[in-house]
Amino acid sequence: MNWKSPMATVAAVVVAALTLVACGSSPSTSSNKGTITIGGFKFSEGSVLAELYGEALQHAGYTVNFKLNLGSREVVAPAIKSGQIDLYIGYAATDLEYYNSAAGEASGDVSATTSKLNEHLQPLKLEALTPSAAVDQNAFAMTKDNAQKYNATKLSDLAPIGGQLVLGAGPECPTRPFCQPGLVKTYGIHFKDFKALDTDGPLTRAAFKNNTIQVGLVFSSDADLDSLGLVVLQDDKHLENADNVVPIIRTAAASSDVTKVLNAVSAGLTTAELVQLNAQVEIQHQDADAAARSFLQQHNYFS
Repeated sequence: MNWKSPMATVAAVVVAALTLVACGSSPSTSSNKGTITIGGFKFSEGSVLAELYGEALQHAGYTVNFKLNLGSREVVAPAIKSGQIDLYIGYAATDLEYYNSAAGEASGDVSATTSKLNEHLQPLKLEALTPSAAVDQNAFAMTKDNAQKYNATKLSDLAPIGGQLVLGAGPECPTRPFCQPGLVKTYGIHFKDFKALDTDGPLTRAAFKNNTIQVGLVFSSDADLDSLGLVVLQDDKHLENADNVVPIIRTAAASSDVTKVLNAVSAGLTTAELVQLNAQVEIQHQDADAAARSFLQQHNYFS
């Protein structure tokens, strides 16, 4: 599950949130194909993704109104259902489990997860477009030095050496199916020890630095992975649900042209690039719109 969104926010604040946020922008081309309102989750990556897809639509000739930092999915989803926004950039598995009321239908198969998501969206006159390769999900990392020392690039590499390694994560990890029990069941990894820390927080980062843990729970698109010298191990047996970045749009707004623009952005975005975008905003303190515009220019979306 994507844990970055704040915990449940009362849906009744939707109208107030939509009223308070800054919005409005103008297309970067002379034509105007119509207006699309895009909402964003209330965390940095939510703004980065909204700007990325929104600016691509601007360049294609649409007027885009940005309503950023709306809140959690409990605010954003009712906003799109009611037509107060036309589009938001979600995460396949987390959105599926939201719209299916936590029925447990998500899996590590992104195609199957997105297909199931669309079954739940269709009656709401919504649809999930083609998912990106970029993911923001639970992941397990090592320092570059330890990854090289143990010749580990993927989680299955840890099965033979788990007895030499200490796993660090939040205190709930030993009971969560996507954490320590899943590593045992799916990969056969039995660690030397488990150290209860925080969930992808400063205690985990300190433990990586002083080598009291060799494997730790992180989020796959964390802004500071590169600067901390951490590498995410490939989830080669798909333990984690597929939280690929995916645009969710009102069917009425999903013209073939709009869909083409959004799918093109998804097709060119990787997890590594999302990490870099997040780092530019969270660490280098660039504005999200500037970082998104630079990415699109560098990747020839504006050519």
